[in-house]
Amino acid sequence: MPATPETPVTPATPALPATPAIADSMAQRMLACTGCHGREGRATQAGYFPRIAGKPAGYLFNQLQHFRDGRRSNPAMARLLAPLTDDYLREIAAHFAGLDLPYAPPPPLQQDAKAARIARTLIREGDTRRQLPACVQCHGEAMTGRLPAVPGLLGLSRDYLAAQLGAWRSGQRVAAEPDCMAGIARRLQPDEVAAVIDWLASQTVTASAKAAQPLSPSAQAALALPCGSGFR
Repeated sequence: MPATPETPVTPATPALPATPAIADSMAQRMLACTGCHGREGRATQAGYFPRIAGKPAGYLFNQLQHFRDGRRSNPAMARLLAPLTDDYLREIAAHFAGLDLPYAPPPPLQQDAKAARIARTLIREGDTRRQLPACVQCHGEAMTGRLPAVPGLLGLSRDYLAAQLGAWRSGQRVAAEPDCMAGIARRLQPDEVAAVIDWLASQTVTASAKAAQPLSPSAQAALALPCGSGFR
């Protein structure tokens, strides 16, 4: 009899290990943000990327819109946000606004007496002759922001503060009209800009730091100049 060819045996495919489930949470989705802005959006005092954890939700939403729609120029942010709706931007803003996290310790203040005096005067008193409101009028007595949409100015790096004031001065950053920050930045002298930035970047932020309550309509009217953003 002719030999019967043996039927080839196909080796069994080994079972692949089960892929662990990844929780679909905002924290997981926001890893695209925290890659630059630091773990949980708290950033550090080194480098350019600002802290976004704990900022007022209205401010964060406004900035996300500005990046997406081209009012703030940052190609990476624009690409990231281009497909996102306003509703989703509000979810992102609410997520980071709700994070109550400690701030990194600031670098030591390196400022002479004259520069410190300039900084304290502008921050606490302003200059009504030049239509410069005190920084604390809008950003709160503790400079930790004001609801609903004025950001805190502490816990930010000197590089970031310098870049933003420079952008206001040059017109690269704009806000709703009347654009009060653009006017303020342009009225400041270079030595004043440097003094305020150095002072802000060196301040410790306490664990209890929270954004101040909104300004009343009468307090808004009393500002040295009208402002189209931050109070709505």
